[in-house]
Parts: sequence; structure tokens; C-alpha cells
Amino acid sequence: MCGRYYIDEDDKAVSELIAKIATGPEGDRLLDMKLGEIYPTNTAPVLCAGGARLMQWGFSRYDGNGKVINARSETAMEKPMFQGSLRERRCLLPASGYYEWQRIGKEKRKHAIFMPGGGMLYMAGLFRLEKNAPLPAFVILTRDAAPEITKIHDRMPVILPPEAQAQWLSPSGDARAALEAAVGGLQYRAV
Repeated sequence: MCGRYYIDEDDKAVSELIAKIATGPEGDRLLDMKLGEIYPTNTAPVLCAGGARLMQWGFSRYDGNGKVINARSETAMEKPMFQGSLRERRCLLPASGYYEWQRIGKEKRKHAIFMPGGGMLYMAGLFRLEKNAPLPAFVILTRDAAPEITKIHDRMPVILPPEAQAQWLSPSGDARAALEAAVGGLQYRAV
């Protein structure tokens, strides 16, 4: 699962993303945006079919208690909370990497997980508008972990390669085919 990710504010792609958001409908909310380590409920930059914008991490639960931050890609179409978003409101979360915690006995060791050679990765997500919320909310789709990650955790975000990203963002694109193109081959280090 993905409980935190990070965005390197010195990355050129991040600067370009911020410039696009600054000229969009949420440009006046840039001060709310979080870079560096992103936590659930933070406001973060997101890519969607309409371009770059700001969204808040986490769907509100139906009972109003807490947030749902991840959705299993294998079952999202079956869950009422995610069905509409999977059909019509898909997004990508740009990140320099994400964090996962490995249990070693009673300890938890934090690992940074990233693309080989660095660079941005793009996690598949869903978004929706929520009542009385100033910004849309997003969740990150997860999948079974790639072999190189399983010793740290059994789940990981769905990371899409460049050739599947446009298909994922398009409401008419084949969501299942895009998800099947998810990348593995990640690297990690304890932090």
C-alpha cells in the first residue's frame, strides 16, 4: 500500500507542473500545495485529462470517519466508492518515489522506493468531487507488489509507463489494459 510518497521540488518536471497549475483554476491555491514528503489529506499536484491541477489525498468515508487513501486495482470496479471514478475520473500522481515500511520483528524500517536512475514515476489514481470540499479528492490504486518489493511489503502503487499514461487518463481509454502495463523493476533503499 502507499501511505506516503514524495516529490522532489528540484525536479524539472515538477517545476513545469507547478507552472501549469499556477495558470489553471487552482492557481490561487498554490500555497496549499505540499512538496517533499506527501501525507494523506495533503494537497498535491495531480495530472488528469483536463491538465494539471491540485487535489487532496483521500476520499471521505461514507460514515464520515476518516479517509480512504488507496484502492485495490483488482476490485475497484466492484466497489461503489470507486466505480464512477474508475469509469470517468482517472488521474496520475507524479512522484519522485514512495515510502513503504518493512516489518522486522517488532520494528518497522522505512524504505524509499523509486525508478532505476531516478526520475519521476506516475502512480495511477482516481478522483472525485466531494460535498463542501474546496478541491477534488484522490486515491492511489494499488496492486500486488513486484518481486523486488515483496520482502518490504505485499502491495505497491500501480505505476504506469509513459506509453500507458494517455490511455489511463482518457475516459474512453481501456483502463484494464493501462493497468496491465504497470511497471516493476523498482529500486529501494532504507531511509
